[in-house]
Parts: sequence; structure tokens; C-alpha cells
Amino acid sequence: MPETANPGDRIAKVIARAGRASRREAERLIEAGRVTVNDKVIDSPALNVTDKDRIAVDGTPLAAAEDARLWLYHKPTGLVTSARDEKGRKTVFDALPEGMPRVMSVGRLDLNSEGLLLLTNDGGIKRRLELPSTGWLRRYRVRVHGKPTDAMLEPLRQGITSDGERFQPMQVELDRQQGANAWITVGLREGKNREIRRAMEAVGLSVNRLIRISYGPFQLGQLKAGEVKEIRGKVLRDQLGLPQPERPKPTQAKRTRRR
Repeated sequence: MPETANPGDRIAKVIARAGRASRREAERLIEAGRVTVNDKVIDSPALNVTDKDRIAVDGTPLAAAEDARLWLYHKPTGLVTSARDEKGRKTVFDALPEGMPRVMSVGRLDLNSEGLLLLTNDGGIKRRLELPSTGWLRRYRVRVHGKPTDAMLEPLRQGITSDGERFQPMQVELDRQQGANAWITVGLREGKNREIRRAMEAVGLSVNRLIRISYGPFQLGQLKAGEVKEIRGKVLRDQLGLPQPERPKPTQAKRTRRR
């Protein structure tokens, strides 16, 4: 007889949907013995759970799943994009305005980079936006020291190898020369560590300012450094193809026939 599929969803997915952690982080919490289901510690994420199961992380009951939300955040320089920093440096989460719920960053911007950082309360949204297969274009304004020419930048458009690591072709446009520096607009669809800085170094240019101005359809626009703006639910659903949330149907009053 064919095996019947277990009902419910994977435990890590449920934890991510509740905004407690990303799916990968949830798997690490489980492996560390920090998750209980029906008061029993579990050590494997290979478990399906339903609404009837009692789930707790570090002894705290898991909150009910919230509607997926997404915020635009203008990250200033000097902040680390991580929940905690081993060197004690200030993180983006330390600098968020009061009243923000628990959120996770979509990807990263390094310490000296600034601009658009997406924040979400939903681990599934985070994972979807970060997947290489999504291939969303990320655009940056980059200031470099030197006088670049189109010939210098052409290897970046073709794809370049730096220190044995291959970088995919980038969209590169030389905007203007400004004294000893030049401004370049760069678009890429992957997010390797310090990718733009390393690629520019490979063609003899040093980056001294890097600003992310868009991530897929989401734009930095006029958002000031340190400011946060939430994306409206309808816009988020339209851009990500999310289902319309179910709403209770209003009770219709019975019509009385006139005589």
C-alpha cells in the first residue's frame, strides 16, 4: 500500500512563518535541542506539525503565524547586518525605530555599505527573496577612486574571476567623473560577499562609497538614512505572487418579501 503523507507542515517552516527565525536558523535551534513539541524536546527538523501541536522555542510558546510583512530600511554605514556581532559593534537591529516587531534582514550589506536593506517578519519571504533562482536585479550607486573607462569596465560586463571565484556578468554603466572619483551604476543578480568591491579591485579600481538603490521592484527612493517604510500588503502580494489572505465572509441579512 502507498504510504500516506503526514499532515501538517515541517516544523522549521512553521517556526519561520511565525517570525521566530528563518527556516535554516530554525533547523539549528532544533539541532541544539531548544525546540519542544507537546512538551518533548525534538532533535530533528524532519517532523510535520499541525495547529493542534504545542510548539515552544527556549520554553516560550510559538506565536501564531502573522501576515507576511516587508519593510524598506535605509541602512547607514557603520552598522553590522546581523542579529549579534562578536566584536560588539552596533547592528542594524539595534538602530531600528521603537515599535518594530521582530524582523530578519533579506541578505546583507557590509559594514561600510549603505542604502536599501529589506526587512521581513516572515522566514519564507526571506528565503524566497534570497534564493539565487529568484534572480532579482539589485542596483547600486558606486563611487570609485580613479578614472575608469568603458574598456576597464568591460570585463565586469562579461563576468570576471577574482581570487579563484567567478562573478557573473554585471550591468555596469559609467555615470560621471567627479574630480579624483567616478560614479558607476552597477546591477547584479547574485549576492556574494563583497562582490562589487572585489570585482572593482580586480580591474584596478578602489570603491570608497557603495549605496544599494533597489532590490528587484523595491526602491530606496527618498528614504533617509535610518528611516523605515513598510510595503503595503497588496503591493507585497502582487510583487511576490502571495495569495490573498482569507477574510471571514460577512453575514448577509435575510431579505423580507414585501407584500
